[in-house]
Amino acid sequence: MLNKLGNIDFYMITDSILTKAGIISDVENALRAGCKIVQYREKNKCTRDMVKEAKRLKQICEGKATFLLNDRIDVCLAIDADGVHIGQEDMDFHMVKKLVGKDKIIGLTVHSLEEAFEAESLGLEYIGLAPIFETDTKENTQTPCGVEMIKKIRNKVNLPIVAVGGIDKENVKDVILAGADSAVSIKSVLISDDVYSEIKDFIRIIGECKSR
Repeated sequence: MLNKLGNIDFYMITDSILTKAGIISDVENALRAGCKIVQYREKNKCTRDMVKEAKRLKQICEGKATFLLNDRIDVCLAIDADGVHIGQEDMDFHMVKKLVGKDKIIGLTVHSLEEAFEAESLGLEYIGLAPIFETDTKENTQTPCGVEMIKKIRNKVNLPIVAVGGIDKENVKDVILAGADSAVSIKSVLISDDVYSEIKDFIRIIGECKSR
């Protein structure tokens, strides 16, 4: 069941530090490769610049991919994005829902089966399970939960699972076969010289795993 998200595979998250060609180019290449969901995550720019960039990205994604904001509900509302992704320490879900409205997608990062149960009870659209493996893309991350946690959650929770953290083309097969609907790979994609080909490869591998 993938509700509002549709049939997702590779989940694109932007990063203005890791990007080589720029966020706009990265997203354009992701869409060209067939990516169906993009999350704009920015921690280093002022709100004015974020709104400007997010507005441009939303236009690029229009009709091609779901466009979400990481954390920033104000920017989501300012540009009328498709939704937001929040973490365990961000604003309370009920308050987020009240602000963005019932038609927006809300995803939540979880680290355990208990948090996944709670996310399902709240009526979220999907969960981001993190970190699956060791990662240095995000500071202060939790202990990796591994693919076994994906299996546990898949057996108990019906929400779409987006797997995050330390995922590359070698281990993404294990992630999808364990029950994840989608996977994020930030560093291995953005530090490459060919973002299009990298994402195309991820989509192909994910598709092959799902068709087994």
